[in-house]
Amino acid sequence: MSDAPDARRFRSLFISDVHLGTKGCQADLLLDFLRYHDADTVYLVGDIVDGWRLRQGWYWPQAHNDVVQKLLRKGRKGARMVYLPGNHDEFLRDYYGSHFGGIEVVETAVHVAADGRTYLVIHGDVFDVVVRHAKWLAFLGDWAYTTALGINTYLNFVRRKLGFPYWSLSQWAKLKVKNAVNFIGRFEEAVATEARRNKVDGVICGHIHHAAMHDHFGITYLNCGDWVESCTALVEHEDGRFEIIDWARTTRAATPLAPALLERPRAAA
Repeated sequence: MSDAPDARRFRSLFISDVHLGTKGCQADLLLDFLRYHDADTVYLVGDIVDGWRLRQGWYWPQAHNDVVQKLLRKGRKGARMVYLPGNHDEFLRDYYGSHFGGIEVVETAVHVAADGRTYLVIHGDVFDVVVRHAKWLAFLGDWAYTTALGINTYLNFVRRKLGFPYWSLSQWAKLKVKNAVNFIGRFEEAVATEARRNKVDGVICGHIHHAAMHDHFGITYLNCGDWVESCTALVEHEDGRFEIIDWARTTRAATPLAPALLERPRAAA
């Protein structure tokens, strides 16, 4: 399925918050990741395309088109492709139940892992009070976030010239601000509560750009992160074990498949 003969193959792959159409999207890193990772099922867990930014001004470099083509090619080669639109690509929510180029568009999904455990798959914006009840404030926050990502892009250009690895200013700032940390905790608890209401064993989501794997709320919580700050994805192994891959950290090694992969132990049941 992959262009790389030594690609790692998984049972399932979960990617969210790519934000194609924005300058902050790390499309080149994602293309490199997709080249070396394949799966039987690929879940696109929302905000893959950023319709909010594209409405304000068109930005679509070749690398962004290459990401779309790479994903479509995985579908043509036999992978099941499932797209769960988020708030930034909400224009696709009018097409639930449709197929585009072999990609299924659905509101939510229940993923059955190899070990029989069930996971609610959802983008997660419906549990964000700002997005639901003060959309104007969400747009304002999006503008501020995009500005921070723009600064981050130039900062990392300088860092690369000096031989330093990728580093996310916006992610660092988010984790240093108490209110942001509290928001992440409240979001995780709300999503875990919804999973419990749906009588599943866990939940897989995106939206807050913060990769995580834990069972702090009595249910397995998995967040696949994003491709503008952390450059992370969630994968399921053939035995049902989950792993968060930090690709920005991995590519600091000499080769893409060097043993620097960030593995995190599976959350307890």
